[in-house]
Amino acid sequence: MRTGASPWCILALTSALLLSACGGGGDATTSGSGDIIPTNQVFVPTNGPDRFLLFPNPQVLAGGSFQTNTTQYANAYYAAIDPGNDRDTLAKFKALNGFGTSGPGIVEESIIIGDQRDLGYGRKMTGHQNADGTIAFVVENYLVGDYGPYSPFSLQAAIDGVQQWHLGTNGIEFSPGPGGTVNFAKFYTFDPITGARLTQADLDGRGEKAMPGICISCHGGRGDALTPPDPTTGQPLFPKLLNSTSRARGDISGQLHAFEPASFDFSTLSGFTRASQEAKIKILNQMVLCATPLPYGTTKPTGFPEDDCRAVANPNEYQGTAADSLKAMYGGNGLPQAASNTVDTYVPSDWQANGQSSLYLSTVSNSCRVCHAMRGTGNQSDINFDTFGKFDSYRDRIHAHVVERGNMPLAKLVYDKYWSTPAIYGPMASYLAGAGYSDGAQKPGGPVADPGPDRVIKSSTTTLSAAMSLYATSYQWTVTSGNATLTNANSAQPVFTANGGNGTYTVSLVASNGTSTSSAKTLTIVVNSLLAKDPATLNFADIKNVLQNGPAGCVNCHASTKDSLTQSLVPPIGYDSYDRSGTGNAATNDTWFYTELRGRINFTDIIDSPLLRKPSGNHHGAGAAALSGFDTSLPVGLPGRADYDLFVGWILNGAPQ
Repeated sequence: MRTGASPWCILALTSALLLSACGGGGDATTSGSGDIIPTNQVFVPTNGPDRFLLFPNPQVLAGGSFQTNTTQYANAYYAAIDPGNDRDTLAKFKALNGFGTSGPGIVEESIIIGDQRDLGYGRKMTGHQNADGTIAFVVENYLVGDYGPYSPFSLQAAIDGVQQWHLGTNGIEFSPGPGGTVNFAKFYTFDPITGARLTQADLDGRGEKAMPGICISCHGGRGDALTPPDPTTGQPLFPKLLNSTSRARGDISGQLHAFEPASFDFSTLSGFTRASQEAKIKILNQMVLCATPLPYGTTKPTGFPEDDCRAVANPNEYQGTAADSLKAMYGGNGLPQAASNTVDTYVPSDWQANGQSSLYLSTVSNSCRVCHAMRGTGNQSDINFDTFGKFDSYRDRIHAHVVERGNMPLAKLVYDKYWSTPAIYGPMASYLAGAGYSDGAQKPGGPVADPGPDRVIKSSTTTLSAAMSLYATSYQWTVTSGNATLTNANSAQPVFTANGGNGTYTVSLVASNGTSTSSAKTLTIVVNSLLAKDPATLNFADIKNVLQNGPAGCVNCHASTKDSLTQSLVPPIGYDSYDRSGTGNAATNDTWFYTELRGRINFTDIIDSPLLRKPSGNHHGAGAAALSGFDTSLPVGLPGRADYDLFVGWILNGAPQ
């Protein structure tokens, strides 16, 4: 935190030169004019879910805390990518990556810009590429005044290097992991005063959040669960991804963002204008391109020299989607333009063909593309939104995350800009209206009722829960069909009793907050006393049996024995039994398997759990069709979705081992 206004700030307010260079607004070419008075940075308390820069599935622990937002998670990450602590200070990070050196094949360049779209900082960005192809970036972040809307004074603070407003420094390294040969992206953050590596940082005034989540949540990375304690060290380990080329702990499939001048603010001071930095930005973007893979099957050389440094992805990795928009900034293949396009006009061809250019330019490019273009794998890339069809296939989750849950856009500044700008949220609201959602222009914060997923029970009595409801302080449950009763129907956890025996019952939930009331959500409950096993007694062994022996054939793809370099449909995790812990102990490895599988459950939004959505046909590598036993187009309780209902029963019981 910063205290008081510095003499630099006071002088800034009276300096005509500074005001001409750092006024209000900014058109991504140069800053405009207007007085902005710096104030102290403050932490902003929030009401309701505050999930900015956290994964939508944050790995909820037994006590309710989020594993991806713990120091333990950060320590496990750093132990995986830097076990010898060779980069535990900024000085060591710079030295190891060669910053400040020169020679054949070495390139280093710096720019200073205002990041007025994503985080609101003034940023000094330095990229260094070594002759061996490894790349690293150091980014100094400056913020004048409160967290909130971007201020051009932050840009000036970065230009002047004013320590008082220096928030911290980030490091990104594209290099092999310990003992490896395959380059992948790694993320660090350092204290602005001591230069010591940090496990947490506050990027938006919403409190400190743990590494690497605050970086990789928007750099394409995954947030899988840590392992149980390692038998040798006693510490949990960062997970391995079976679909990556490296298969190294700490390779979370993160990517490097392109530098997009159309979204930056620039100074009018000599040396810091857009024109004077365009050549430098292009050099940095060429470094980013070198770290972005070519699609699987690409034959090198491609005929375009900017691709010579790029690796070809294996069939199961990220396929380099972001390279399309990066190249488009410079005229496409060959990068024929010396400078980037003044205005972002890039629209993928499929979006154009579907008549959705306005939605893409107004909303997706401003609020979605930066993060989503970093995501996806070779066998399942729907999440990258590079076609309208992919975007449209997520309409239910877009509505849930943007309108109801309020955790998209994932960065606070982008979120605020989205909801304060009708030109951005309006096209999305129109799209959602066409998809059947009439509340697309309604900012999150109103109560949302969530009674959880439909379910099958063996006993006639069960406890319900409104725990996943949002922005609510009171609840009202009602039986809407069937002879049943509810005890404590106005509580968050009423007891449901079916008086009519076996059959289908429905109840509705309405959530309220003061004078605001949600729409009613219906929950279907099937009572079946003939079930072979009571869902309330299910354990991991039951789930493991379905994964390994069920008709869905999960281990046909989710197998550790498959070669990710040569075979398609190798998912990030395996469902077969193998020596995950390196102990050869079957019981220990079952615990590791259980922990890894539990990470596929989203306890804050159960129906969004990959363990449920993937086999039921939602964005699954094996195709769009539901697997046998997971057909949720059928009513709850029917045999065709029996395995899905079994998984739901296990999850509702806390997913016990």
